[in-house]
Amino acid sequence: MQAPLLVATDVDGTLLDPYDRVTPRAAAVIGRAVAAGVGFVLVTGRPPRWIHPVVEQLPQTRLAVCANGAVLYDAVDDRVLWSRTLAPDTLGELAATVTAALPTGGLAVERVGASAFDDAHGHFVAEPSYRHAWPDADEHVVDRAELVSRPAVKLLVRCAELPSEIMMAALAPAVGDVADLTFSHPGGLVELSPPRVTKATGLAEVARRLGVATADVVAFGDMPNDLEMLRWAGHGVAMGNAHPVLHGVADEVTGSNSDDGLALVLERWF
Repeated sequence: MQAPLLVATDVDGTLLDPYDRVTPRAAAVIGRAVAAGVGFVLVTGRPPRWIHPVVEQLPQTRLAVCANGAVLYDAVDDRVLWSRTLAPDTLGELAATVTAALPTGGLAVERVGASAFDDAHGHFVAEPSYRHAWPDADEHVVDRAELVSRPAVKLLVRCAELPSEIMMAALAPAVGDVADLTFSHPGGLVELSPPRVTKATGLAEVARRLGVATADVVAFGDMPNDLEMLRWAGHGVAMGNAHPVLHGVADEVTGSNSDDGLALVLERWF
């Protein structure tokens, strides 16, 4: 591949090192790419309100595809440019399906407004049985009727006692084409997006917005929610620490996120 015109990267386990930092080496090469006129976009499962800690370390970041492809967020103007949502009726149907397939599963939803923080208590809501997968929990606890009462960009299912792969196997035949299923955390967390919404579809919209062909996009990722994006990009790069399924589809496997794997690739061109 010649020098890309658009660099797309997952955040956790990819751009960030194991201490949630953008290394100086990664920041430097991304800065050189942006200075050369190359586009740069984050493509992450994170919601908009979790983007700013990354932007503080990498101020040249403007666009972020969030919620596994369901949201495009402008981090400079703090503005949600578009979103793809699951309707309340669909959320109710999915909640019932999930409970039948995984009776111990707790549910939560991600919602978006016009900006990252315009409805801080309503962006992430969870029912009482939901157990957060990360230590800094920020959910607002509600009953299930409230949980499914408004459109959401994704539905999260948590079964801390099960591996995420086992949850996927149980949910996939029950959910069918009502939603797109994936996971970015191995320890009992599955995420459901609107049908046919993935990181690949979100990144494709950014590429069209910037006038960049698929062949001129390099994309980096480490977990199954990056799978479609790496397949779609002109050059898909799996991190050395990536889930094995990514190693099977990527054009290249680089070093791990603790060994500046992203920088190792970008330094060929910038």
